[in-house]
Amino acid sequence: MVDKKYDTAKVCIFGKDVGALAEDTTTGIVSFEYFDEWLKTGFAISQKLPLEAGTFSFPTLNYPTYKGLPAAFADTLPDDFGNAVINAWLARQGRDPQSFRALERLLYTGSRGMGALEYTPALSDTNKKQDESITLDSLVTMAQLVLDKRNNLDETIANEQEAEQTLTGILQVGTSAGGARAKAVIAVNSDRTQIRSGQVNAPKGFEHFLLKFDGVVERSSTSEVFGDPKGFGLMEYAYYLMAKKAGIDISHCELLKENGRAHFMTKRFDRVGNEKVHYQSLCAMDHADFKQPGGYSYEELFTLLRSLRLDRLSALEVFRRMAFNVIARNHDDHTKNWGFVINSANKWELAPAFDLAYSDKPGSPWVDSHQMSINGKRDNFTKQDLLGVVPPSLQDEAEAILSEVHATVATWREIAKDVGVEPSFIDEIESNHRLCLL
Repeated sequence: MVDKKYDTAKVCIFGKDVGALAEDTTTGIVSFEYFDEWLKTGFAISQKLPLEAGTFSFPTLNYPTYKGLPAAFADTLPDDFGNAVINAWLARQGRDPQSFRALERLLYTGSRGMGALEYTPALSDTNKKQDESITLDSLVTMAQLVLDKRNNLDETIANEQEAEQTLTGILQVGTSAGGARAKAVIAVNSDRTQIRSGQVNAPKGFEHFLLKFDGVVERSSTSEVFGDPKGFGLMEYAYYLMAKKAGIDISHCELLKENGRAHFMTKRFDRVGNEKVHYQSLCAMDHADFKQPGGYSYEELFTLLRSLRLDRLSALEVFRRMAFNVIARNHDDHTKNWGFVINSANKWELAPAFDLAYSDKPGSPWVDSHQMSINGKRDNFTKQDLLGVVPPSLQDEAEAILSEVHATVATWREIAKDVGVEPSFIDEIESNHRLCLL
């Protein structure tokens, strides 16, 4: 039972204690303070949490995005899909989901979150069955149930005969990944015949992947949680191949096929074997609210690169991704789709690219135009708008990158046909590419 309420938590990383979180239960604002020992031997875990004594709190951050937490820890919170699953679990524990605050959701995540941050005392015991194999078709069924019934998922599952098995299965894979889309955090074996939970250490011969469900459909037009209609997995895989061909540093991706569906899988860059890698999104690093379309710019991202003292190659990599997003029309380029990792020298590096896919829906508040602006614009860009984000010393290289990306996106039809994307979808996407930019 989760009847006790918690207002403090300990933050750990790599087996060491980092600091403490404490919630002011009257305001919902959570403060953080480094432990003295970490101040002597550790590193700043985020750009907005410098390694210094004192208490950090950020009451002016947008509450719907950061939930009263310092942004570094809000990064660990599950988004809409994961929260729907957690709410069902809470109801079965006899706890009102509305009373389960952000700090407690961190404790529920415990050591199972993305990146390397961990929180104690952990509140769930769902790890106990996570060494069992899971069938992919059952995960698809459970993910669809979450989307269909998320407003009363607790009641739906509570009244079904196989409630415990259903809920346990989706809890094993579906609560720690961020993003609105229905995802599974899995470990898969080398010949791709067995799937297990990826929220714990992977057994020998297994690798950590994120899987996006293909054919799991959002039927509500008002929700930010949405599934991928059948065929989106093939499209995203074709975009992965196109991005890789364009020279973008992107994590290895595959398709996992079953029952006529093609699920898109991305190898996790926050895991090297079972070792964790510390990760922070751009949303956390620069307090760049991903729920405010147009509220952050590519120019600001380049300013952050300079403040982190990242090198010229990192700047050119960001320019390459920006060019790809614009020309290939990935409007879903918000600040949670960019991030940074800590290397072995405790220095920040640009994380590999992810979530590079065609994303354009006229009239949508999210993907009608780009989430991040360029020269004050979210659409109708010119070549000079793009080149204007880099300093004069990088202009020649940026021009060459634009040409490379343009030439690669022009091969979309060929790549998509080889992958098996539906012809009508190929046509739609091709007609919306911004090839006229050059």
